[in-house]
Amino acid sequence: MAETNNADIHQLEKVDVSALPLGSGSPSTPYSVMDQQTLTQKNEDTLGNTLNNQPGVHSDTFGGGASRPVIRGQSGPRVGVLSDGSQVLDASTISPDHAITVDPMLARQIEVLRGPATLLYGSGASGGVVNVLDNRIPFQRPTEGVEGFVGLRANTVADENATAAGVTVSATDHLVFRVEGSRRDAEDYEINGFEQLTVPGTFSESDNGSIGASWIGDQGYFGLAYSYRRDHYDLPGHSHEFEACEADGTSLDCPAGGHSHDHDHDHGVPYVDLASRRVDARGEYRNPFSGIAKVRFRGNVTDYRHHEIEENTIGSTFTNKGGDARLEVEHTPFGNWRGVVGLQYTRFDFSSLGAEAFVPKTETESIAAFVVEEYTLNEQWSFELGARQEHLTQTPDARDGDALLKVTADNASFSGAVNWRFVPGYELVLSAAHSGRAPTAQELYADGVHLATNTYECGLLSDCGGTPRDLLDDEISLSANLNLRKTQGDWLFDVGVFENRINNYIYARTLDQQEDFRLIKYSQRDATFTGAEGSVSYFGIDPVGITVFADMVRATFDDGSGYLPRIPAKRLGTRLNSYVGHFDGELEFYRSFTQDQIAGFEETTPSYDMVNATLSYRLRGDQRYTFFVRGNNLLGEEVFNHASFLASTVPEPGRNITVGTRIEF
Repeated sequence: MAETNNADIHQLEKVDVSALPLGSGSPSTPYSVMDQQTLTQKNEDTLGNTLNNQPGVHSDTFGGGASRPVIRGQSGPRVGVLSDGSQVLDASTISPDHAITVDPMLARQIEVLRGPATLLYGSGASGGVVNVLDNRIPFQRPTEGVEGFVGLRANTVADENATAAGVTVSATDHLVFRVEGSRRDAEDYEINGFEQLTVPGTFSESDNGSIGASWIGDQGYFGLAYSYRRDHYDLPGHSHEFEACEADGTSLDCPAGGHSHDHDHDHGVPYVDLASRRVDARGEYRNPFSGIAKVRFRGNVTDYRHHEIEENTIGSTFTNKGGDARLEVEHTPFGNWRGVVGLQYTRFDFSSLGAEAFVPKTETESIAAFVVEEYTLNEQWSFELGARQEHLTQTPDARDGDALLKVTADNASFSGAVNWRFVPGYELVLSAAHSGRAPTAQELYADGVHLATNTYECGLLSDCGGTPRDLLDDEISLSANLNLRKTQGDWLFDVGVFENRINNYIYARTLDQQEDFRLIKYSQRDATFTGAEGSVSYFGIDPVGITVFADMVRATFDDGSGYLPRIPAKRLGTRLNSYVGHFDGELEFYRSFTQDQIAGFEETTPSYDMVNATLSYRLRGDQRYTFFVRGNNLLGEEVFNHASFLASTVPEPGRNITVGTRIEF
């Protein structure tokens, strides 16, 4: 009887990662993937919360309706959020209280890219990329002519009820239709376990729906889909006490005796009414002619708006109307080379109106060309080179009759990597990149009160907050990653260190503060982000797997003047996974350490211990019929998130039990 080689049993599963330009074999980019099974058990109310425990990823939570992913200490305009490779055009990069218009319950896979290769998605992806794959446009025919799913979820912490469903139907041998939708309804969430202490202003509800169709042939497909999303969610910590404040140079000038409101959900809590309409186009053509392996297209046109409403009156309106198109051409191997070249064009008009019109209407247009090539020398060595050239133009409308400066920028970005597989099952990867990022419209032109974050914001080119800049500098980033991986055997690991030196880093510098209200001025200063992330797993004790994971990031100004704001705390934890019969379970513990490396006007955020557990059952052992129960924050810890704008005022949800199911047919 032949011996079984454990090294052949336990190995890292190769997953098709759509956002990697050369697929999962691309060596330069640290990435993580949440597949369908993981999403069934762990998807949360928002994209940021769903990704919160991925390596190097945190969330800048803002109540129950909005949260954005924070990758290696960066978020907002430095984290690109894509819908199957196409930009998500909403208002989430402007402020953490603006929701990302992606529903994790309708995703089939979520990919997170960290490191140098993200430059291929533009200056808005310098911190990382999140790519959400869905089924709204069919890309393959159903095997039985009809297929679909139904998902249900409910929890205790916010009395949440969430449902999602979708069906794909073959109308002919080539024409395939898809219809899907979801609904989520949650009340104000509780803290400190089951003591019925709720956080006012954390109510949220969301509706999503889409209809799509594709023509699918032997060599590829092309499809279109129309999607609609509607959200209502409260804004916690929203205060009008300082709405009449103005910037007097570098100080706040607030009238004495300013009024405030005592809000609750039934009597005038400010809330967001969001509506987004989107048309997507996707296509792929394989082997169209000699020398070309694949032509891939992604594009969308989006009409987004949200109102911020109080006492049945619209106080502010944010709109974003525009589109994005991306074409990639992958050539067949030429000698030892394989690669992708592409073009991307993006144009959108963003505006803010009303009481919080702190950013003028601005037209943003960019066009870019990019290329990535991989050279395989032998079984041990491979190399990768990438480049992107981008031209960006931002044209603002006049403010109070005064013309604002039109800004143009040309940025060239380059990346390189080497992968050394020094023995079977081990690889050492070194990657580096040089990239540029132009300031966003908010960073350039902001001038006014932003009540959701309790700030008065002043852009780089604004008269408020001191003297405006005469000369703008783009951010210039030089980043490097070093990763050591073991991909087969009882022990599996992926550990890495990184450093990102950014010249002219744009940040919101606090100039003055009255109680919780701050005057911020977008400023530029050289900064360095240094950190580490990794996981080590052992599968030698059947049927139990043990994983230890950790991540940390340290962000400082190069002149020694201190730390950057809202940097997540260090995290260290372990997971136990077990698979027995039709059951699988996970017990997770991690500690988030005290964050005392703080910026000016910030407060230290205390440490906390987090215990989560999940138990799943597959009917008849079939993964298509999954039932699960999950417990989060089982210790009932009072948790404050340092990455949040509400870090010192709004705690995170308390002890929570979630039950759910996903049935596929």
